[in-house]
Amino acid sequence: MKQGFFEIIENLPLAEKVYKILLSGDCSAITAPGQFVNIKLDGLYLRRPISVCDLDGDRLTLIYKVVGKGTEELSKLKSGRLDVLSGLGNGYDIEKSGDSPLLIGGGVGVPPLYLLAKRLVASGKKASVILGFNTKSEIFYEDEFKAIGCKTEVTTVDGSYGKNGFVTAALPEEYTHVYTCGPEPMLRAVYGAIKTSGQFSFEERMGCGFGACMGCTCETVAGYKRICRDGPVLFKEEIKWRT
Repeated sequence: MKQGFFEIIENLPLAEKVYKILLSGDCSAITAPGQFVNIKLDGLYLRRPISVCDLDGDRLTLIYKVVGKGTEELSKLKSGRLDVLSGLGNGYDIEKSGDSPLLIGGGVGVPPLYLLAKRLVASGKKASVILGFNTKSEIFYEDEFKAIGCKTEVTTVDGSYGKNGFVTAALPEEYTHVYTCGPEPMLRAVYGAIKTSGQFSFEERMGCGFGACMGCTCETVAGYKRICRDGPVLFKEEIKWRT
């Protein structure tokens, strides 16, 4: 984990209530796709955790959805500096992918899969991607995944674009490992539908973001783990769903 200031290069709308912010700063603490950063915003006590979408030298790309006061304030910033804790969380293990990994993202669970896809493709893997959204106006990054060589399919719940239905409706016959991120109902559905092992990135309300406050602790088959520090990525075999 490293604390530092990042300059805002741009902060633009990407889809309905979804923004992409490009930052410049010391990204050396970010070592794996699936990690996140924690951003301090003036006037707000708790930092806002946002998954890393892309990384290129000292340029950091984040994608976030405006869902409350914090993200609304973030969306208004067009320049200046942000106080950022970077390199948080464990991230995805790309060594477990096999030759034909499948990446499944739902809504704002899509961004952390982009850097993962880039790393997998660079290592010679044939990555396929399923992107799930509620409706056409919410879709983003379909072209970006295709541009790096991923076979990409989009699903929408209302059928307004791509395959009609949830992400599980688009599962291919063959894949060697699954990486997924999205809302918990989607993760549960993927868990029940896939036929291989996989890595699931969970969202949880966080206080500190680095394991000190214990606020994001959840139960797994191996005992209690902190989503911010021991996660956010858990292997399928670790998961114990809440009832």
